[in-house]
Amino acid sequence: MLCCNYLFTYTNYQVFCVCSSEGSNLTPAHRFPDFRLKTYAPLAFRYFRELFGIKPDDYLYSICNEPLIELSNPGASSSWFYLTSDDEFIIKTVQHKEAEFLQKLLPGYYMNLNQNPRTLLPKFYGLYCIQCGGVTVRVVVMNNILPRAMKMHYKYDLKGSSYKRRASRKERGKASPTFKDLDFQEMHEGLHFDQDTYNALMKTLQRDCRVLESFKIMDYSLLLGIHVLDRKPLVRGSRCDSRKGQKFLYSTALESIRGNVKDTEPGTDDDTLGGIPAKHKDESLLIFLGIIDILQSYSAQHKYTLLYFGETVLDELGGHWVSLHFQHHTVSPRRPSWS
Repeated sequence: MLCCNYLFTYTNYQVFCVCSSEGSNLTPAHRFPDFRLKTYAPLAFRYFRELFGIKPDDYLYSICNEPLIELSNPGASSSWFYLTSDDEFIIKTVQHKEAEFLQKLLPGYYMNLNQNPRTLLPKFYGLYCIQCGGVTVRVVVMNNILPRAMKMHYKYDLKGSSYKRRASRKERGKASPTFKDLDFQEMHEGLHFDQDTYNALMKTLQRDCRVLESFKIMDYSLLLGIHVLDRKPLVRGSRCDSRKGQKFLYSTALESIRGNVKDTEPGTDDDTLGGIPAKHKDESLLIFLGIIDILQSYSAQHKYTLLYFGETVLDELGGHWVSLHFQHHTVSPRRPSWS
């Protein structure tokens, strides 16, 4: 068994390769300037990939076989997002502090995944640093929450707050906008699940909230995608022909709250791509969701913001999914009350 201290040591990174434009016995020739690639905590992330059934060949094939797809960023961050062509992985650029925080998070993240692989927290598969021409870019590889083959009729970034939580006019004008909390209140009267699904979802969310609270993590969101079954069918042909839903363990929303359902519900992946069945009025829905943006810990800036806006803003935070409550110099989540 690997020593835990070695597995998660903060300085445990290695130079994966120096990629010369002329190529080598390990890397192909390319038309770009020479660059250097580092992988951080390689043993830890390899363990995480194995935990979710990701084989090394599949991982490399997903990332390297075809060009990545650039995604728009509806948030306020300066991050860039890319999607692998097979829909499995999101690659996100992160700041130096976020990369450091993720490395510090790894021991607790390891313990949480061991105890509860059914989680809506981001699933981190790798952390890398690319250096080229004096420029350094750090990227993290994560699970993809919203499958491209399923049209998302509505997308929401929910924080459980009302302060500045309405999509901008520019965002609303996009072909596939991402709405926020106040938009959700106006456009929906609630999402209704069957009792077993509701219980599993609540249990998962509450457990994940406690994990985030223990690490003093705040400013995260619940990314929510809604597909209305009565409107448009699955967009066939937008994925690889060999795929029928995401192939790795606990990679879909339904698996994240109920475990591996592939053996017990044949055809689920092909028809629903692992979405969670729900109802809204007379409409049948598929829900895709996951917690995002967890690489920010509670800082002095967050504390001053809460102190400045005071109880008026804090009172408005409760009731959607998770709220931030300032108590004794800590920020902790209130439990959600869904209907």
